[in-house]
Amino acid sequence: MYHSLKVGNRIVSPIDWEMTPDLSFGTYESWGGRERVRDNKERVYYFFVDNWGENPKVCLMERAVKHARVLAEVDVPPELVEKCVKSQGDVARFERSFAVDDDVKDWLVRHVLEGDENHHVKPIVEIHQRENMGEPLPPQGRASEKHHKVTLPSDQVVVDDAQVEQILRHWNVYDSHLNTAGSFANSLVDAGDGLTVIDERTALQWQSGGIDICSSRTMNKKIKMVNDENFAGFADWRLPTIEEAMSLMEPERNFKGIYLHPCFSVAQPFVFVAAQRKPGGYWFVDYKQGRIFWSSGTIPGGFGRLCRSLQ
Repeated sequence: MYHSLKVGNRIVSPIDWEMTPDLSFGTYESWGGRERVRDNKERVYYFFVDNWGENPKVCLMERAVKHARVLAEVDVPPELVEKCVKSQGDVARFERSFAVDDDVKDWLVRHVLEGDENHHVKPIVEIHQRENMGEPLPPQGRASEKHHKVTLPSDQVVVDDAQVEQILRHWNVYDSHLNTAGSFANSLVDAGDGLTVIDERTALQWQSGGIDICSSRTMNKKIKMVNDENFAGFADWRLPTIEEAMSLMEPERNFKGIYLHPCFSVAQPFVFVAAQRKPGGYWFVDYKQGRIFWSSGTIPGGFGRLCRSLQ
């Protein structure tokens, strides 16, 4: 059923009755599980029951590769919503988002989607806030000197799974699966341009933000564009190596929920690196899950956080 729904001044369509919170998580949050997703612009809309508050409520979700947001709450009769929640039985404490049952679905179709009762739909107004980048970094030349300087490999390589684990242990970098005892100490300072961060220990300059999600082929084009535009005054930006990207990995999540210093944006949760996998695929560094992983070049694709060598 290709239902459309008016949310404020916006028309969303179609409603995907097969999508559920669990299926959505498996489709979008597992970076290797995007078989359903045709491209980065795809949007999926579905209803679900939110039972995280004092009273359960029905919400309309918009899901995409890079975001998930509740577009609206819907005034479904409380007795129908409560019945749907009770039918779930005993669930884990972290499972509080449920698929709508047939009774709730039928009510939505009759009163909201095929009827003319749009007053039941209450749009959620988002307030966009500037990202918190943490406490200001010290200026250049003022970083801690207690850790000796190191030069990380900067050449693109082809490595297999066993070699990756050796790399992580050799450089003592944290990985939530392969090297939980690792902890690489950085000496991060403010580059003074509002765009980049310098690690004086590794003599690397980093984008504090980065490049949006795309395929490996498109990533190469975007890197060329960054250099053509002399980003932050330089034209030698490149993808980091495994060692370089993993050197930024923190052993604990920050307040944004990623394993990075908060001076780096959360908008690039996993990034391409200058390494291919043997026998096939590409390596990625995932700051959201705190690990390195591999996948094909086009599924799922990746973000970019570029660096350049100061030496």
